[in-house]
Formats: sequence, structure tokens, C-alpha cells
Amino acid sequence: MVSRAERGPVADWFWTIDRVFLATFVLLMGIGFMLSFAASPPVAERIGLDSFHFVKRHAAFLVPSVIIMVGLSFLTPRQVRRTAVILLIVSLSMMILALFFGVEIKGSRRWFSIGSFGVQPSEFMKPAFVVVCAWLFSEHARQPEIPGNLFAIILYGIVAALLVAQPDLGQTILTSAVWGGMFFMAGMPWIWIILLGVGGVGGLFSAYYIFPHVASRIDKFLTGEGDTFQVDTAREAIIRGDWFGQGPGEGIVKRIIPDSHTDFIFSVAAEEFGILFCMVLVAIFTFVVLRGLKHAFNERDDFNRFAVAGLVLQIGMQSMINVGVNLELLPAKGMTLPLISYGGSSMIAICVTAGFILALTRHRPERRAQERSLFRMQQGVPAE
Repeated sequence: MVSRAERGPVADWFWTIDRVFLATFVLLMGIGFMLSFAASPPVAERIGLDSFHFVKRHAAFLVPSVIIMVGLSFLTPRQVRRTAVILLIVSLSMMILALFFGVEIKGSRRWFSIGSFGVQPSEFMKPAFVVVCAWLFSEHARQPEIPGNLFAIILYGIVAALLVAQPDLGQTILTSAVWGGMFFMAGMPWIWIILLGVGGVGGLFSAYYIFPHVASRIDKFLTGEGDTFQVDTAREAIIRGDWFGQGPGEGIVKRIIPDSHTDFIFSVAAEEFGILFCMVLVAIFTFVVLRGLKHAFNERDDFNRFAVAGLVLQIGMQSMINVGVNLELLPAKGMTLPLISYGGSSMIAICVTAGFILALTRHRPERRAQERSLFRMQQGVPAE
């Protein structure tokens, strides 16, 4: 145990970090590792690999992910901004290169292969994009003559164009929703709300008519016709699990779900551990979002407020999309469940998000004192 009397980077970190947030993120990672034992062996066996191939890789990804999350949590808000700018530039550059030199999977170019490890640059773009946009919004709020909102709109256009070009409509919708939520918190004029709403609806209609796979998924969702094997088996797994599940290792339907260890791990959890367990899992994600929004609400610094709110919204929206697909409430879309699903890029990128959240929600007494002193000066109250 670290004593309060100690002075040093680790001691300061321990007593200023939001330990509830940290414990929640570690808990989710532990649940994900546990579920990998249930969800990944059938997939590995189908493709001729060792039964615990993905379990071992999941464990291997956890180590750098935890190191990155904890390491980033030591940063100051200024260092978070600088890190995000560098990460955004690198990830956007890699997204451009992926369009020409990336590996094509299911008609999309989103990946780079580095040995046996696949890197998806757009996963790392998301937390960096949120932080940079939060900085631009906060600068405009602090000094209206700075066109921060305009720069944020231009940056969003670049990101959305690259995601559509891959194409990755799911990430485009997720990024758009989070960006729109941050823009709304930053005091978006009503005319912008109307224009962006019309643009969003127009974009969805355009995607339906331009991209055949988008039209196919929406048609399957609305009519129930065509190849709905994945969502149908996912629903069967949830129904079979009932309230308390079939027990660890007793799932049967999970063996025929194609992406049971990634996109449909929620259905595997329902079959083996029950609907009540899944409700607890949803409650944990809800807690992360609400706690983050509470931190944001209590923040006086605009950058911290926008960034924390945007980062937790990103986690919340991504988990909502994943669960919605598993429950057939949304059209099928390949999107992982944060900190739960198997995946190297997604796991490390979500831990980058978690690290930024931990860094920005740390209690900094010296910053609070400065804010109170500035507030008193603005009100004309003599300093104490």
C-alpha cells in the first residue's frame, strides 16, 4: 500500500487517480479474458488452430494494453493533448496508406499486417480524434475569435471521408455520434443541429443506395429475409441461456456462431452465464458512462469536460451498438464490445481511451486552487 506521506510520481499517481474508474476498467478486462475461454475455442477449432490459440493471444494483448493504460494515466492534460495530436496524425496517415497498401478483408481496406499481428489504424484514430476535437471546441469557447469549431468540422469531414472510403460505415456512424454529442455540449447553434441532422439522414440514405452491403444488411434487418445466420444463432444462444445460463463450457449454440469471440461475445456470455450476467455487464458500461459524465459536469476546464465526456460516450456508444446487434435491435455490424471482445488493435486502442480518461479525471489540488483563485479575481473578491 502506498502511504499518503510518500512523495514521488507513483505515490502522487496512486492518491490522485480515480481508483473506481481504474478498478472498473480492470474488471471489464478480466471479464473479457474469462469469456475468451468460452467464446474463442470453437472458432479456433473451426479454422484448424489449437483450441486455446485466441485465449493465449488475448492474454498476450492484455499485458501491453494494461501497461499503455496505466502509462497514459500519468500524463497531464497538456501531455494528453500533445499525445493525441501525434497519435491522430500517425493514425490518419496510416488510414490513407491502408487505402492503397492495406490488406483487403471482406471488401474493405482497413488493416495492415505486421507479421501475425493486424493493425487497424482507425481504432487508434478514435480516442485521438475525440481529444483533439475537445481541444478545438475548448479553444473556441475560451477565445471566440479562434475558429476552433470550424477546424473541428473540417477535421470531422476528413475523418468521415477516410472511414467511408475504406468503407467502414459503422465506425463512421459511431464517430459522427460522438462528435455530434461533443459539439452539442460545446454550445452548437440550433441551425447547426438542424443542418447536421439533415446531413446525417441524407448520409444514411446515400449509404443505402451507394454501398450494396449496407443495403443488404438493412434489408435483412427490416424484412428478416436472406442470410441472417449470424444474428439468428446469436438470438438462439441468448434464448437458450435464459436467466442463469447453461454454465461455463456448456454452451452449444456458441459453437456455430462465426464471430463468437469478437462481435457476438455478448451472446456467448448470455448462453453460458445467463441474461442476469449480461444485465450486470450492461450496468458496468452504464456506470462508466455516467461516472465519466459526472466528472465532466463537475469540471470547470472546458477541454477536460469535453474530452472526458467524448471519451466515455465513445465507449458507451460502441458497447450499445455491439449489444444492439446481438439483440437484433440494430442491423448487423462488425464492432467489438470494448475491453471484452478479442482483438489486438481494438483492445489496445480502448486502453488508450481508458488511459486518457484516467489522466483527465485525476484529482489535481494545485489546479483546483488556481481555478478558485482565478474565479475570485474575476468576481472582484480579494485573495485569501
